[in-house]
Amino acid sequence: MRMVSYNVRYFGHGTRGIASTQGGMRRIAQAIVKLDPMPDVVMLQEVETTSIRSNALHWTGGVRQIDVFTEILAAEVLHQRHSRDAYTAHYFPAHVYGPKVKPVYTTGLATLVRQSVPVVEAKAQDITQREGYLFPSFKQTRLCAKVRVAHPELGEVDFFNTHLSLPQAFTKRFWQQKDKMGHGENQLAEIEALLKFVSSEKGEGGFVLAGDFNAGPGSPVVERMRQEGLRHGLESAHGLDEHALRGFPTAGFMHLRMHIDHAFTSAGLAFDHFDETFAFGRGHGPFHGLSDHMPLIGKLVRG
Repeated sequence: MRMVSYNVRYFGHGTRGIASTQGGMRRIAQAIVKLDPMPDVVMLQEVETTSIRSNALHWTGGVRQIDVFTEILAAEVLHQRHSRDAYTAHYFPAHVYGPKVKPVYTTGLATLVRQSVPVVEAKAQDITQREGYLFPSFKQTRLCAKVRVAHPELGEVDFFNTHLSLPQAFTKRFWQQKDKMGHGENQLAEIEALLKFVSSEKGEGGFVLAGDFNAGPGSPVVERMRQEGLRHGLESAHGLDEHALRGFPTAGFMHLRMHIDHAFTSAGLAFDHFDETFAFGRGHGPFHGLSDHMPLIGKLVRG
């Protein structure tokens, strides 16, 4: 079973995140379809609902961004693979900026599942830590989204998709700590809310927890996963230690390179390999230059 976790930057990387483009969607769709074999599950972060930003350069008539992307992806599956086994999208809206009737921009998570793989359940939980913010209602909502699938080989597997907040800057801990990503008090509160949701929703078939954690290797956020008995995918599949993970960036901002995207498995599941996963900024792979992140592409097995 193959899965992808990818922060797509609202399909607007070509405009530096200012506006989404159909070209950005098409290039990401083409890259997904080029993967061999194609993934069964695709977990996306930073996906719009519909807004001024998502419609500025291509009018969709109010159609959700994920539905536009899924259509483009289906066309690429048909064109490149001569197959109609495309994807069904499960979208989880998170936050709205501006008037609800015409928002400036929106945020959300999406999990796409091959149509040949049955979906048993899909739901999401608000995990946002709002305490300590001057205007709590303006704090961007963060979610953990669950999709349970019934894979023909692995059986039932839960996929938990998430995108944690950046560390809150206006705290003593932030300025006392040299490493910031994954050390924020707000992030630690969010990870506890996330783990509570996972604990209450996980099934007997095991689970994958993946996404943009905004947390570096060895940070308290990542170490909290280990305390729960979860296995880090790249570490367990390829033997990468903390130092090696830091040298394998998954995202970039200007000249800064960071390993902040992670995929974990529970007992009973393991990643066999991440053979088509490339470091950010190295110029390799079909996803190079399509977002400010690179996707994690893993083969999941029982073990």
